[in-house]
Amino acid sequence: MTIPRLLARLVGWLLTPLVAWAASFLGAWLGAEAAGRLKGSTGGLWATVIGGAVFAIGATVAWIWLLRRSPELREQLGVTEEGVPVVAVELVERAGEALTEKTEDSA
Repeated sequence: MTIPRLLARLVGWLLTPLVAWAASFLGAWLGAEAAGRLKGSTGGLWATVIGGAVFAIGATVAWIWLLRRSPELREQLGVTEEGVPVVAVELVERAGEALTEKTEDSA
């Protein structure tokens, strides 16, 4: 695997949390804007927190939806439909096989 492709996959794996993080800031900012019309700081705090949470969850759901419907994107990023890196799935499968072999050898 070439270095540029490896870097592209690494960036792709980090896109989901980056998108959710950016969306949470946008939602918190919009919530804070709306909170300016509220009386009391507690209502403003809750508007900011709820705005950030709604946008972060929405962006994550939209990103996973996009991954599930785009085989080309999954192939380029090297992830499964759930957004899990294929390399991680392969490592877990190899570890399971090694564990099975070890238990069979000891029996």
